[in-house]
Amino acid sequence: MGPRKRLVRLFFAGVLASAVSWTALAQQQPPPVFKGSAGVTVSSFATVIDADKRLVPGLPKEDFEILDNEKPQPITVFDNRPQPITVVVMLDTSGSMTSSLDLLRAAAEQFLIRLMPADKAKVGAFNDKIQFSSRFTNDRDELVADVKDLDYGNGTRLWDATAASLDELKPIEGRRVILLFTDGDDTASHTSLGSAIDRARAEDVMIYAVGLESNFFDGQRMVRSKPDRGLRKIADETGGGYFELQKTADLAPTFTRVAQELHSQYAIGFEAAQLDGKVHKLAVKVKQPGMSARSRRSYLAVPDKNSTEK
Repeated sequence: MGPRKRLVRLFFAGVLASAVSWTALAQQQPPPVFKGSAGVTVSSFATVIDADKRLVPGLPKEDFEILDNEKPQPITVFDNRPQPITVVVMLDTSGSMTSSLDLLRAAAEQFLIRLMPADKAKVGAFNDKIQFSSRFTNDRDELVADVKDLDYGNGTRLWDATAASLDELKPIEGRRVILLFTDGDDTASHTSLGSAIDRARAEDVMIYAVGLESNFFDGQRMVRSKPDRGLRKIADETGGGYFELQKTADLAPTFTRVAQELHSQYAIGFEAAQLDGKVHKLAVKVKQPGMSARSRRSYLAVPDKNSTEK
């Protein structure tokens, strides 16, 4: 083996060893405790990107500012290590997705195989009905098999599916996430977008949303669908990302990106000074030039641990 190849081999061996050690350390460390001694500690998970949209992990506490109703607050909880998540992967399997279901399943698998050992997930699907896999688990093989078992139908009960996902997560302790995918408007829900946002805010659930423009035959003609406009709003309000796609080929890279973001976020908290029962504006800012933070935009200031205390 030549000197150059030996150096390259040693370099990648070192990178791999560092990554394994870092991941093991992150899993051994306890998660941050969002509980204030004198009141309720408000939690926020922030994604930081640079000017080129690249993820920026590993920044120190001093680089952040958190604002409650535009007033800076002392940061009492901070952690820049990956935090375990419990996630519902909720997929639109309505008629318009029939020709793209295989690509959607493959994209969901890319997300699931990137879960960390401490993460847990459940798979769901919606059309004119809503279904979930049997349990939350960290068994990737079981989750991938669950994706392959998802059924399809007509109609798009998007916000009903969101509400049902919130129901599934309600008894879960810790950090909770919904990854929501659809290629069309809600057509059959009893739940409204506003109600779904209110619940996600009150229950402190982050929602990532992926929307796809889709071409399909509706039995009479070719139709082009656009993803529901509410996807961006619910993602923005809860601190998740929104991705609008025009090609099914972008599904797998996007689901992979979501997994990367969820494991590159910052846990930040402050002790609420006023529990007035109102919705407060919430913002996380990064002091480093050229960088920006995305986090949930509001919280409900009530002394209810199911809404703001983690």
